[in-house]
Amino acid sequence: MTAAPRPLRIGNASGFYGDRFDAMREMLTGGGLDVLTGDYLAELTMLILGRDRLKDPGAGYARTFLRQLEECLGLAHERGVRVVTNAGGLNPAGLADAVRKLADRLGIPVRVAHVEGDDLKARYPDSLAAHAYLGGFGIAACLREGADVVVTGRVTDAALVTGPAAAHFGWGPGEYDRLAGAVVAGHVLECGAQATGGNYAFFDEAALRPGFPLAELHEDGTCVITKHPGTGGLVDVGTVTAQLLYETAGARYAGPDVTARLDTVRLTQDGPDRVRIDGVRGEAPPPALKVGVNRLGGFRSEVVFVLTGLEIESKAALVRRQMSDAFAKSGPAEVRWDLVRTDRPDASTEETASALLRLVVKDPVQENVGRALSEAAVELALASYPGFHVLAPPGKGTPYGVFEGVYVPHGAVDHVAVLHDGRRITVPPAHDTAVLDDLPEPPLPEPLPAGPTKRAPLGLVAGARSGDKGGNANVGVWARTDESWRWLAHELTVGRFQQLIPESRELDVTRHVLPHLRALNFVVEGILGEGVAAQHRFDPQAKALGEWLRSRHLDIPEALL
Repeated sequence: MTAAPRPLRIGNASGFYGDRFDAMREMLTGGGLDVLTGDYLAELTMLILGRDRLKDPGAGYARTFLRQLEECLGLAHERGVRVVTNAGGLNPAGLADAVRKLADRLGIPVRVAHVEGDDLKARYPDSLAAHAYLGGFGIAACLREGADVVVTGRVTDAALVTGPAAAHFGWGPGEYDRLAGAVVAGHVLECGAQATGGNYAFFDEAALRPGFPLAELHEDGTCVITKHPGTGGLVDVGTVTAQLLYETAGARYAGPDVTARLDTVRLTQDGPDRVRIDGVRGEAPPPALKVGVNRLGGFRSEVVFVLTGLEIESKAALVRRQMSDAFAKSGPAEVRWDLVRTDRPDASTEETASALLRLVVKDPVQENVGRALSEAAVELALASYPGFHVLAPPGKGTPYGVFEGVYVPHGAVDHVAVLHDGRRITVPPAHDTAVLDDLPEPPLPEPLPAGPTKRAPLGLVAGARSGDKGGNANVGVWARTDESWRWLAHELTVGRFQQLIPESRELDVTRHVLPHLRALNFVVEGILGEGVAAQHRFDPQAKALGEWLRSRHLDIPEALL
């Protein structure tokens, strides 16, 4: 009988462009690894890199990665750790060349390959950047041909794990259960310390400065999520559940290689700082690839008026009328006001006696949000409400971006692995696909028996994590015990969610039930406008939407408190 291949140890050293710089060294020196990944891309990052490339055609990649590699390429080579990253952004070939030059200068013999084909800007000529989300088989081709460093552009975050796993275990495109297991592992790893206690609802249970996560991935697609010994943070069922719910929607988690069924995921504590993931089932990927299209939407500016003491509402109404009069002739195309009542009655400090009135303006013409706004606001300095002042004078107006997710057939993309010796391997598109039909809602648990209740915050019995996908937000909420789940599944309906989050009442909200995770996932459509770069609302990425929900009060059974 042939022995099963040894587990593949895949670590993560970056969850975003700007993450902890020394994480790469920590991961390489803290314990054994086979592959080290780094995720540097997000919807906003692609816009930032697109603007970089406008100034310098040779730019467009995450320069931080090069600086990290200068310190750590020798360590990776000595330890036999392969490096896989999407830091190539809009220019993976450029970053691959820069890594080769770095390796030559350092005298380190490494083979550098890259993946291309995601760039579809020619298809969307009015965009700043348009990139398809590729899968992991281009990465796998590079690794099978001996690459030590693989640089990609826009691939799915999970592809940084599915690619090395497919190369190591010899998986083919149709091995959906195994690939789905790797997708789930990749989704847990992709945001770095969010899987090890970072941004965790029950943060007081995790040590400061959490370490970065790694997965011990097996041939059958099961894995154990853990971290290096002695590093901070925590890996338990709760931290892994939180990350599994992050930026997802329904039970089907679709990607270019496979659709992973999140409703089949089972988590088990496998010892201190070890969580086993098994049971994951996969299906054929959807017929189309997602493309992230970033465009410049125009220019925006803002000013925050400080309102102090009595008659806050009347003062806000006065300045709104005055600014509206000033904008009457040639005002901005879009004007948004938000009054934030941070004031308290009979306050002991001036700051706590003050509220903030935030004005945001947008327009295709920079002048209409620059001088027009600044002149209108500054001219009120001696002619408005008592105590008039602003936090800072408005600027000249800064460009903002708009994100749109569109879809193209798999065959519309030329997915290519470019090897260290210049050879090019074409990665064929998925040959089996399946439409993403909605799944029926699973049965709910038996409700708790009636009993006394107490008005209390939801967060006493449930955790939450929220995030953004274009203009939508998701809020994943999970219970920590079976009894809490029996209550949560029946209590936190769409109607109750909209009651607790008033700004969602006029929006479409969908609830997805994930019983194995004791979790509910709410998708709120349009709450973020045109995406994070458009800065549509306070907390434009909905990072704290879940914490707001946890702070809201409900009638909770006393037995759960």
